[in-house]
Amino acid sequence: MWTENWTGWFLSFGGAVPYRPVEDIAFSVARFYQRGGTFQNYYMYHGGTNFGRSTGGPFIATSYDYDAPLDEYGAPRQPKWGHLKELHKAIKLCEDAMVAIDPTSTSLGNNLEASVYKTSSTCAAFLANVDTKNDATVTFNGNSYRLPAWSVSILPDCKNVAFNTAKINTMATIRRFVAKNIGNELIASEEISSDWSYVSEPIGISSNNAFKKPGLVEHINTTADQSDYLWYSISAESNGDESQTVLHVKSLGHVLHLFVNGQLAGSAIGNANNPTVSKDIPITLKPGINKLDLLSLTVGLKNYGAFFDTTGAGITGPVELEGLKNGSTIDLSSMQWTYQVGLKGEGLGLHTGGSTLWVSGVPKSQPLTWYKTSFDAPSGDDPIAIDLSGMGKGELWVNGQSIGRYWPSYIAPNSGCSDCSYKGSYNSNKCLKGCGKPSQKLYHVPRSWLKSSGNVMVLFEEIGGDPTKISFTTQVLQSLCSHVSESHPSSIESWSREKSRRKRKPEPKVSLECPHPNQVISSIKFASFGTPQGQCGNFRHGECKSDNALSILQNACLGFKTCSVGVSTVTFGDPCVNVVKSLAVEASCE
Repeated sequence: MWTENWTGWFLSFGGAVPYRPVEDIAFSVARFYQRGGTFQNYYMYHGGTNFGRSTGGPFIATSYDYDAPLDEYGAPRQPKWGHLKELHKAIKLCEDAMVAIDPTSTSLGNNLEASVYKTSSTCAAFLANVDTKNDATVTFNGNSYRLPAWSVSILPDCKNVAFNTAKINTMATIRRFVAKNIGNELIASEEISSDWSYVSEPIGISSNNAFKKPGLVEHINTTADQSDYLWYSISAESNGDESQTVLHVKSLGHVLHLFVNGQLAGSAIGNANNPTVSKDIPITLKPGINKLDLLSLTVGLKNYGAFFDTTGAGITGPVELEGLKNGSTIDLSSMQWTYQVGLKGEGLGLHTGGSTLWVSGVPKSQPLTWYKTSFDAPSGDDPIAIDLSGMGKGELWVNGQSIGRYWPSYIAPNSGCSDCSYKGSYNSNKCLKGCGKPSQKLYHVPRSWLKSSGNVMVLFEEIGGDPTKISFTTQVLQSLCSHVSESHPSSIESWSREKSRRKRKPEPKVSLECPHPNQVISSIKFASFGTPQGQCGNFRHGECKSDNALSILQNACLGFKTCSVGVSTVTFGDPCVNVVKSLAVEASCE
């Protein structure tokens, strides 16, 4: 049996950022193997980026990270990476028994189950507690085992626990993006904007390849997916004085912008759940002929579901002028329209930075504008992202390579984000963060696409933004942490070493490792053995604590790329008798 396990969910423009706790991922994978599964795949194990116009579907953001064990930039996302690595090491220890025979399952109580793979020479067991709230203590083969709610314990010898899905025994990391030095100068908005130039994209029809047709055409069949953009243009006559009216427009999606006599009058956008739009846009008509230009655009294409290829996009109508002075409504839908596929700047190849049309300057909050500047690559080898805060919606190119669509002006809803428990079934809306913020503001730029100097950045901005607010950032490791209890299962390495001897149960360990090959542990920011509280980045001492934890960790770790310290009273003494103690550590690398 084959299955696919989701590490998170995709990010959509206009949505909060989804994630999935590693305890739940490990639980679902362990349950799959417990029940006889033989091949399991992760979607995704390495996050990615939707470079260019290619996406995973309508409104899918440029970041395709999926909260994966390896993030969009290639860095391990800890503790997810380490915890799943330990999970599969534990399953590997059960391999001989699992490939030899089907499991036998028995109930250990309400929501409690044991599955045993046993032959004459091998034995492996999985003990599961599928209750979403209550921990349990069970007896199995004459021994007692504590099973946290929504967890699976793996016993490669049917006796000793090598791994429990709810008990994280690997380090965590905090990574952040910071402004980076270029040369000897810290990038600032003024420096980025010092060499800007721009080209204004014509509003409406500007191509010799434009065509006229009665009625409204479907977007995707008309553009053949050669461009996101399709212009629908028509003229309407207003008799008498300047008048206020409303243009009612309906579209299959995904976005439309209305320009009246060359000025942006309004926009309408769909979303990932419902890409269609229907909107009344107030407009002012001048006496005589008025030019109405509707720019329809797609944000990725439908790629799954029944008859997805017939879903369509673009303005389907009706398109109506309502609320005229005489109370009448004019339906423009069936009249003759003029169409243009794509933008003039696309045909001129402005995304490469070429052309003689560029004008020095950086107009702000101006729709349909191409911007260009040059920059030197940030020093070092840390992953690079461009922070596009301050921009509206459009596409970004670096040295002619499309970084993808950007849309930082599309803010996620304020509601839906809260503390997320790993216990219970996962769905795409269960665990969210970033409510009330841009769905995505950082855009990955591969270092392999950059030169040391003279790089060209081009943006096409649809609705108006401020390029001077753009900044470069690099991903750096801020902290690495570990929090391990005396009651944790031992590390897989320790378990394997002791497997043949069985003289004693190996003790749990806190292990730290700097991810960069040239880095060593430079400081111990926090260390506490006893009852420490909090999480990585905000650990604090509990009422019970050892006095020598900090010095022990400093002696064991400073100056080394990796270190490992046993979590036991043998190492730290016993600051509180008859209390289950743990060791929490936060360190940094240089």
